[in-house]
Amino acid sequence: MKSILTPLGPKADKDTVRRHNLSLVLRAVRDEGESGEATRAGVAARVGLTRAAVSSLVEQLMDSGFLTESGKTFSGQAGRPGTALKVARTGPAGLGVEINIDYVSVCVVDLAGTGRVRQTEHLDNRGAPAGEVLARAAAIAARTLDSAREQELRPVGAALALPGLVSGGAVRQAPNLGWNEVPAQDLFADALAALRPGQGVLPVASENEANLAALAELWFGGLGDVRSFLYLTGEIGVGGALVLGGELLRGAHGFAGEIGHVVVDPEGPECRCGSRGCLEQYAGQTALLRAAGVEGAGGGAGVLELERRARAGDRRAVAAIAEAGRMLGRVVSGAVNLVDPDAVVLGGIYRGLMPWLSPPADEELTGRVVSGLWSSGSGRLRASSVAGDAARGAAALVVQDVLDDPVAYAEPSGG
Repeated sequence: MKSILTPLGPKADKDTVRRHNLSLVLRAVRDEGESGEATRAGVAARVGLTRAAVSSLVEQLMDSGFLTESGKTFSGQAGRPGTALKVARTGPAGLGVEINIDYVSVCVVDLAGTGRVRQTEHLDNRGAPAGEVLARAAAIAARTLDSAREQELRPVGAALALPGLVSGGAVRQAPNLGWNEVPAQDLFADALAALRPGQGVLPVASENEANLAALAELWFGGLGDVRSFLYLTGEIGVGGALVLGGELLRGAHGFAGEIGHVVVDPEGPECRCGSRGCLEQYAGQTALLRAAGVEGAGGGAGVLELERRARAGDRRAVAAIAEAGRMLGRVVSGAVNLVDPDAVVLGGIYRGLMPWLSPPADEELTGRVVSGLWSSGSGRLRASSVAGDAARGAAALVVQDVLDDPVAYAEPSGG
């Protein structure tokens, strides 16, 4: 039998190895800093390099502005005290831009993952031309970049979080925005460049907003040891994302996770996607507010009014949320049976509705998950952290690129 051999790539040269090790050290300092203080000795033990090698790498990272050091730190063991290392609070950073149905949110995240600048504007983007929406988002982004520069931060790229099917830099379909085949990356990049003449073109990437919210939950949320989860975000529609083993599942074409368009009832209400009876027609924001009788108050104001009525015991509001919870549980149980995640995380508008949404959803999951391992009140159905959202996930995606190859993002000579 003839064996099939996978061609090997070129042998790594010294420069490639050093760039890889710079990434290891930078990540180790970042990770150690989350739980305490990082030292050269501690980093060497963590990454498996010699103390001398780590010291050389640390010096290069400090010269390039990625790391700083401060006073002595004592380990309690014999030997000289080490110098505490931290990722720099200035220098390379990421810009995240979330464009949703009724708002645009822009943030800048530094190398430690800390949100440093945030600007959000509530805008009704439905029906507006895509170019106009992206130009407005670029204007907000430009102001955010000005604020970042005042803090000596240098965003090296931008990532767009978009509510729809995103592939190859374009929005293939975003039913609630009315977008089809929109070259969102190029339109945004051009609009931003026009607002910042002479400042260079900022590289732009794009991703589905639920995917980026899920990554923010993975990186910044309170999931602990959970590395496999299904994330649902409730907004005008219902977005979904799957993280398995700490990796985002994008699917063959980048469209995995579109749980909002799973059909609950083929004879149900018509959906903007062209189908009928999709989950978002029962559990999306518009459907919830309509069922609860919260008229004339869209967006955040409507959700706050819905929460207020539910807390006051308004029967119609409580019943509407409970029905949405049942529909969510019914659809999510199928996904749980399919991929067996450790947890299901509900974000967006669902976070504040959990007291009324969670019990009926949990009941559906308990009755429909075939493994028998889902029990009501087990904690596997949980609210998302306030620390994670799509704009922050988008900005952090840029930062991940910096951490992967800091040499590529070092301050240019004379810059």
